[in-house]
Amino acid sequence: MNCLIDEKVTLDDLQKLKRAFEEFETEDMKSIDEKNFRQILKKCVKLPKTSDAQIQALFKKIDYSGQGRISWAEFCTYMLLEHSEKDESVRRRKQVAFNLPATVMTSCHGVPTQNIHSTPGGTIITVQEDGTVCYWSPELKPQKTKSIFNEGPANRKSKWASDFTVMTQYNKLLIGTGDREIQLYEFSSLEPFCQISALETIPLTLDYCYTGPDECSILYGDIQGCVTIILMSSVKETLRLWNKLPKIEKMPTIAIDSAVLCPHVAFVRWKVHQDWVTQVKYFPSFRSVVSSSNEESSSLVMGCLVPLTDVDQQLKEIRESCYEGKTKKVQLSWTPQLRASCDQTVFTIYKGAKTFDLCEKHSLLVTGGMDRIVRMWNPYFSGKPTGSLKGHTAPIFYICISSDDSQIISFSMDNTAKIWDIQDQCCLFTVNPDASGIHGDVSACLYCPAVKSLYVAAESMAVLSLKIRKHRPHRRLTVSHNEPVSCCGFSQEFRQVVSCTEGSVVKVWDFDTGSQVFEFGCAHGSSAITCMTFDPKGRRLVTGGEDGSLKVWNFNNGQCLKTLKRDGGCQEVCDCIYLNVNRNSYVVSVGWARKIDCYLDAPEDPHHVQRPQMPWRDDLVMNEHQSVLTSCQICFSRIN
Repeated sequence: MNCLIDEKVTLDDLQKLKRAFEEFETEDMKSIDEKNFRQILKKCVKLPKTSDAQIQALFKKIDYSGQGRISWAEFCTYMLLEHSEKDESVRRRKQVAFNLPATVMTSCHGVPTQNIHSTPGGTIITVQEDGTVCYWSPELKPQKTKSIFNEGPANRKSKWASDFTVMTQYNKLLIGTGDREIQLYEFSSLEPFCQISALETIPLTLDYCYTGPDECSILYGDIQGCVTIILMSSVKETLRLWNKLPKIEKMPTIAIDSAVLCPHVAFVRWKVHQDWVTQVKYFPSFRSVVSSSNEESSSLVMGCLVPLTDVDQQLKEIRESCYEGKTKKVQLSWTPQLRASCDQTVFTIYKGAKTFDLCEKHSLLVTGGMDRIVRMWNPYFSGKPTGSLKGHTAPIFYICISSDDSQIISFSMDNTAKIWDIQDQCCLFTVNPDASGIHGDVSACLYCPAVKSLYVAAESMAVLSLKIRKHRPHRRLTVSHNEPVSCCGFSQEFRQVVSCTEGSVVKVWDFDTGSQVFEFGCAHGSSAITCMTFDPKGRRLVTGGEDGSLKVWNFNNGQCLKTLKRDGGCQEVCDCIYLNVNRNSYVVSVGWARKIDCYLDAPEDPHHVQRPQMPWRDDLVMNEHQSVLTSCQICFSRIN
């Protein structure tokens, strides 16, 4: 019922309700009964589908003490607290954190790591500048290490790796070198397979994309601001033929001029940026090549693989050549082409873009760079960002969208990691190098959504793993809490089930439908809730905690009505119960203090913190024994 009011009520409705309350109030009675409440609610708030029973239930939730009357202040307090707790529960569901400190593994000789990639099987791959390839488990346990450049006497010059990627469908490792080569290695053995040599420029940043059955694209950006694209079909057959070519430095080699003459290969070179390319990636869902640069006027460009006007014709020609065995007569030209304005979208960003990511699910492009701001864009409109996330104090080195979690993960050059919420555009978690233990100059990053871990190569290899919910005991069981449930109870008054957890969270459930009605957290701060009970009318909840205190709640809006605790140090409460003795009601608790504490239930008492009654004489005498009172049922049976 109150959920319906939240959805329907307006400011005018509230003003009408306030005036209606005032009409029924008198100098002696500043409150109204249930009958009048029902009348003014129906009159002021148009809720045609609301029954009298629902309004009665709302009245009882506000009238937690059972006096039969509520005031305007009590009504407003209830609605305000319920609304704020709902916002808090949404924030709590979005809470996220890394396990700290990070898991750190020393890398080889402090040589910079050029990039990090993962495989569908969970293997983490790193390639260092000197050509050292390392395979790691998701937990960063070393599995295999091999230096691919320093083997054999024929290798006389010092070769260095510029970037690498993984050809997953063909089990190949694709490595760019400072000698203007793209080398392919067998994934399992790291044995040389073949290489494309004599490129015009060094491939600074590499990408690979599987574009269709036995078709792929290899992309690289260079120091001249160009993006070069090699489109291949009949990939398996093409690579098999290249593997049989004459070897140079123990690797079958084909020059790029000869490679483009193959009937299965197409070549495009675009002039995109005025400065070197910092990242390039092809997104099949957008059918776009995205590249970035630190140059401001063309910071990020989304463009086509080949000119859109003849893309279908070009792909058709490639396929026909493959199937019919036609010989291509192509003169390779390294002169880069300029895309037509209709074939690309240019984003202008202050100080350029170092890193980016693109997500189809959220239709979101994010960028980061030297100005330390994470920008959110509509990928189809480059005029103005849809959001700016500020908080980094150093240039942003890496950024990634976790689409399933609706989060953005960013990492800056001062080794600070942040997690952002896409919807609220706010920072959910920040970890600095002192907390993570990641130090040194960062050279590569990768966020792996499959294992929810951020891998960082700096002074050493490190992994920051997200704290995630424990696995369900069985896939058919529904997990209702993130923490173990410590106690639960049933309120006959509202036909609701209340459950409490070791994480100090209280949740309210509708008994008939099983759906969650309400929740509130931090009931006992960071201490676990150990026990609970209801008052005789079932409208108030009493919880006990490891902090040694009892708290009385209006559990339908999360309002703490009373705090019951001893003076001085408190020990864990193990159990609590309501007792009616003569005309008085008491809250009785027992626990590790080995004493029975009795608190008079006096809702009209204005003091928020309440101390227990004087201890029983027998309790003082019996307190000398060492056993711990863990159940109030013993106490209850003695009184009756």
